[in-house]
Amino acid sequence: MHSPPQGQVARPAEVTAVVAFHEVSKWYGNVIGINKLSLEIRPGVTGLLGPNGAGKSTLLQLATGQLRPSQGTVRVLGEEPWNHAALNRRIGLCPEQDAFYEWMTGWDFVYTCARLSGMTRRDAHGSAQEAIAAVGMIGKERRAIRGYSRGMRQRIKLAQTLVHRPDVLFLDEPLTGTDPVARRDLMDIIQRLGREGKSVLVSSHVLHEVQSLTPNIVLINRGRLVAEGHVRQIRDLIDQHPHQIVVECRAYRQLAGRMLAWDDVEGVRVLESGRGVMVETRSPDAFYSRLPALSLEDGLAIEAVYSDDDNLEAVFKYLVNG
Repeated sequence: MHSPPQGQVARPAEVTAVVAFHEVSKWYGNVIGINKLSLEIRPGVTGLLGPNGAGKSTLLQLATGQLRPSQGTVRVLGEEPWNHAALNRRIGLCPEQDAFYEWMTGWDFVYTCARLSGMTRRDAHGSAQEAIAAVGMIGKERRAIRGYSRGMRQRIKLAQTLVHRPDVLFLDEPLTGTDPVARRDLMDIIQRLGREGKSVLVSSHVLHEVQSLTPNIVLINRGRLVAEGHVRQIRDLIDQHPHQIVVECRAYRQLAGRMLAWDDVEGVRVLESGRGVMVETRSPDAFYSRLPALSLEDGLAIEAVYSDDDNLEAVFKYLVNG
């Protein structure tokens, strides 16, 4: 390892994008699926968010080489995915749609996918066993897929995504239709994959699920990139809108009067429950900083403070729906 020249500071190597889109468009006749999208996905777990029809599945199909871009360039692990069989061995896709041979057992399905990826019989056997165990399907893998519940079908689809040990995983709505237990288990699996060094892009339109998975999100709508980054950074993008904060306090009338005197408070209204007030402010950090002192004043004991504007529902509301 070489030291930097004297007088220069060593800098950490830049993290290379796992997936990169540059000015990518995809259209189907007069219908635009992706519209001049530029995006870089870094290692780890990233949530791909957008309402139904936003272009999430098209983006994943471009990244996995199922579609060829009409315009622009797509790179996965530095290579173009279209018509690239060797790259397919390094990526895994869990599609939203089911397309099983229903008579097959879960074991047959996962083992066959391993063989199709180029594994020997011996390697495929060991890898299939490992992938089935990883998704919690041991003991159910010898049953016919036609008898699987929705959650079991999602698990076995995820097993085939893992079976050839890919470096990058693309999961298209993997939690759709699952019961709460299966959903929690699948989320644990996805988070574990990220900790193990896999790069995972998870598409969903269910915001709270993705927020539970990862704070790193990409938000698209109508084929365009709306926002990307840490959920808190994205929330900062919309702080020009009044930030709504609920402050619960029994002496809510006195509390409202005090807060209305603050310059950064634009409005205060009493909650229907009568247990506190809803405050609108464009300076949430300054507002929060004054609350401890206010709470110590006689008769103004603040019982709870929270804001729904810190979650992804608010991001959607402001950035997607305008």
